[in-house]
Amino acid sequence: MLESTLSLMPEQFRNDRLDHPTLLEAKKRVLDSLACFYGAFDEKPGRLLRTTFLPGVSGDVTLWGTGQRVPAELAAWANGTCVRTLDFNDTYLSKEPCHPSDLLASLWAACEISGVRQQGTLLLRALVLAYEVLCRLCDAHSIRVRGWDHVTYLPIASAVGCSYILDLNSEQTRHAISLAVVGNNALRQTRVGTISDWKASCAAYAARSGLWAARLAGQGFTGPSDIFAGRHGFFNQVSGAFSWPRKRSHEKWRILSTHTKFFPAEHHAQSAIEAAIQLRESLQTRRPGNPLAGSTDLVPAVMNNIRSIIIETFDVAVDIIGSEKEKWLPTTRETADHSLPYLVAVALREGDVNLKQYEQKRFLSADIRALMKKVLVRRSQRYSKMYPHRMPTKVTLVMKGRPPLSAEVLLPKGYAGRPMSWEEVEDKFHRLASPHLTEGRRKTLVKTIARFEKISYLSPLMGRVLKVDP
Repeated sequence: MLESTLSLMPEQFRNDRLDHPTLLEAKKRVLDSLACFYGAFDEKPGRLLRTTFLPGVSGDVTLWGTGQRVPAELAAWANGTCVRTLDFNDTYLSKEPCHPSDLLASLWAACEISGVRQQGTLLLRALVLAYEVLCRLCDAHSIRVRGWDHVTYLPIASAVGCSYILDLNSEQTRHAISLAVVGNNALRQTRVGTISDWKASCAAYAARSGLWAARLAGQGFTGPSDIFAGRHGFFNQVSGAFSWPRKRSHEKWRILSTHTKFFPAEHHAQSAIEAAIQLRESLQTRRPGNPLAGSTDLVPAVMNNIRSIIIETFDVAVDIIGSEKEKWLPTTRETADHSLPYLVAVALREGDVNLKQYEQKRFLSADIRALMKKVLVRRSQRYSKMYPHRMPTKVTLVMKGRPPLSAEVLLPKGYAGRPMSWEEVEDKFHRLASPHLTEGRRKTLVKTIARFEKISYLSPLMGRVLKVDP
């Protein structure tokens, strides 16, 4: 029974040894998540949470970037919202896709309130365990086909991870899982049409529900029995029946199969962005005297010479970011980073997709809109069969007076088969955190994360190192 299997995982995990590659990947996820957090610190979703709910309250957990201590669940929600906002944190692709580092803020909060020593090691281990639960749920069954959002799985994984941190027994963990499941089933409407602020915040809200459930269960609060297989349980009402894919002894931990993002965009667009940039570089170097040489913009003469931009990709990418009419007319940052036409057009024109490409003037500009009108998105049966082991996309420019020009990317930078190095994650952190932290503090933080298992308590780190500079 799934309920029993999950409730035993924290106790069983205490006997598992984690090798160096696994711990290193966990550290990279911490640093990558903090990079995403600082990049979104001033963005609307996290800023509104801080200004709406947090003034005048006090608690046991540090609100990242401020040094203020607030209730654990509010900290997990606000901190996690900033990690998610830019759509730049990691991804796992299976029957159901997810963003496992959405778990970090809730696990961090659980560590802070645990009161135990060696919180750095505790957090890294809990991260590996919670990733394992979330990713295997995504391996087991897709719920989006029934209209439920993937963040529905997050409270379950968070409850298991927080139960491990708070040293709950198997019976308490069972109740934590039940409490996490019964009231936290999220609608897929979050990702349909024009994307709202809720998309940036729903994952952190879901993960903090797992923390809330574990804290209640630890105090003896009970949840419904038979929460998965019961008459009105999760299987019958939400997901349909599925079996738990147990970890075999020779299998690596699932965290090693997750993917970091090189570009701040919905993950299924990563290959298309990289292909578009390759095409732009080909145009720049194609012949001597090319007007694009040294340019940071695709000049109008070249844009006007493009008849069409054909994107061939796999079904999941088409369904999520390349099929709705709103994806050709993004009016918000949240829609722009989920728009395959926009991301390819702006990468082709400007040679990059980074934070400045989400300024409103960019996705509303007449030149970009003109390029987007030329974008055709096509499903590829061959590419769909390769997904999720690869994430293949081909972009082809059909030009006036010259043969078509194509670029194909099978594994984008950051994919598990082509992972970002520690140095590349560090560079990403410096780029995103530089508006808020001095170079000295950034370097201190990077060194601290590199030896994270040496940290006794997380709270002093948050107050001394991570507070945003005025």
